[in-house]
Amino acid sequence: MNPLYNYLLKLADDSFIMGQRLSAWCGEGPYLEEDIALTNIALDELGQANNFYVYASRLLDDGKSEDDIAFLRYEHEYVNAHWTELPNEDYAQTILKVYVFAVYQKLMYEALSNSASEELAAIAQKSLKEVKYHYTHAASWMKIFAQGTEESKSRLVKAIENIWEYTKGLFAKTEGEDDLVALNIAPNTDALYEEFVTITQKDFADFQLQYPTNPFMQPKSRTGYHTEYFGYILCELQYMQRAYPGCTW
Repeated sequence: MNPLYNYLLKLADDSFIMGQRLSAWCGEGPYLEEDIALTNIALDELGQANNFYVYASRLLDDGKSEDDIAFLRYEHEYVNAHWTELPNEDYAQTILKVYVFAVYQKLMYEALSNSASEELAAIAQKSLKEVKYHYTHAASWMKIFAQGTEESKSRLVKAIENIWEYTKGLFAKTEGEDDLVALNIAPNTDALYEEFVTITQKDFADFQLQYPTNPFMQPKSRTGYHTEYFGYILCELQYMQRAYPGCTW
């Protein structure tokens, strides 16, 4: 398989699954303005995914459209990080998911803005503008929860305890990715992870939260192996395309 195609799927699948997860809050947010804000973040993620899928479909040139790639693969063919498919749970866990993902995407898109692939760089530069907002929004809520009531802080702490071990999976590599790093097409995610730790440690100090110290991190992200939650997401995503093949709006 083409390493660049694999890499584009990694970027697209992350945004696609994250956008799908966040879209579940539409109409369910804690109040109207925040409902709209989170829905807009979900739309941004789906838009980013579409841009990467379009590039991937042209790259492979096998007759498959971006919709075919997005909706008609089998579970093991998706290479998103486990982080994106984890449940929303309460609003504290959702905000934690958005915050961590925004830090990751901000680092990724900043690096990809200088990619040797002009098209990849252009998509990254456009996406970076959106992700900077995602980061500001989620970081603000992290601080509000951490310094708000006893309950708001306890919910955030519980979310960190429950899912932090999936964070490093965001930086897992796809097959052939090291070749792209050597060609200056993709950044080295090992270096990005070090930056991620530095940024999140600084933020946690500002939030007045204790930074997680357990070194264990869940493996298998981007390998085709998924959490038990992924199958349910895929059922929702693929229902229309599977039930009505070739349907169009």
